[in-house]
Amino acid sequence: MIQFAPDHGEIERRVEALLFAAAGPLSAAEIARRLPEGADVGGAVSALRERYQGRGVELACVADRWQFRTAPDLSFLMTEEREEPRRLSKAALETLAIIAYHQPCTRAEVESVRGVSLSRGTLDLLLEMGFVRLRGRRRSPGRPVTYGTADKFLEHFGLSNLYDLPGVQEMKAAGLLDLSIPVGFELPDPSRASDGDDEPLLPGEEDAPEFAQDFVAED
Repeated sequence: MIQFAPDHGEIERRVEALLFAAAGPLSAAEIARRLPEGADVGGAVSALRERYQGRGVELACVADRWQFRTAPDLSFLMTEEREEPRRLSKAALETLAIIAYHQPCTRAEVESVRGVSLSRGTLDLLLEMGFVRLRGRRRSPGRPVTYGTADKFLEHFGLSNLYDLPGVQEMKAAGLLDLSIPVGFELPDPSRASDGDDEPLLPGEEDAPEFAQDFVAED
């Protein structure tokens, strides 16, 4: 059986298919290896480049390799804006959990539960992300600000309300609590939180920064 060499149109077709399917740019040598011996790769590439000139997709040369690319003036169509979720640090997650279960609570109370001092940036981050909100001021010396969870906290963790937070039995089943819990241990119930011990914030205080003041007696 006599086999006829493909004509220029067929070679151009094959080069087009190779460039379209390739994961990256192809050199003339790489294209030629997949074509019949003596195929005019240069002529096919030139013809394709001319045919695609001015179209939505153009044939571009990248480091002596050929690749179909979106026309430069249409690059704006490929721009996608999306929110990248910010990952919370271990300290932020611990702080958020303490506030969720002990709210309304002060910064000092959070530090007391964690056993370590709380970086100011941790609370700022939780406030900025909308997981935590200012609840009021404690009726105690210094009138410290109290914190509680915001609606975004419920939305993020898929909770309809604070009653849906896991209790002791659920935490045991998940392996989050030691089975040998001390006698008298009680997991705080955030659903019973009230504003009874807090004074409401004054207008403008919601956005005001909180400053820790240390009073040291002078000798």
